[in-house]
Amino acid sequence: MRFYKYCDLVNANTNYANRMKMLSNRIFGDVVRPTNEKSMRVVKMFSEEPLYKKENVINYYPRHIETGLLMKKLREYGLFRDEHQDFIEEMRRLKALRGKVFVKGEKKRKAKSIL
Repeated sequence: MRFYKYCDLVNANTNYANRMKMLSNRIFGDVVRPTNEKSMRVVKMFSEEPLYKKENVINYYPRHIETGLLMKKLREYGLFRDEHQDFIEEMRRLKALRGKVFVKGEKKRKAKSIL
């Protein structure tokens, strides 16, 4: 019976009731004084968990490096076909057949041998 009297007292519009309501709001992390909707938006924004701690933001992008390495290994085994890489290798092969293979540092070696 005592609890019901306390609830009635808090809901009353007395100075004591208002101060107790403000204290209760402060203890439980609510807004202390009544505010408008615009201010409540800011309060809600700051009370949310930060973006850098949210799991769905952290794990949004797939693991590109691991996936790329897996695809390379599968391509070596013949289980995955990478048409772009096949094209690059074919162009290198055709260049080698024509004798147009570029070796890094080749120009410097030729320049030194002439002198």
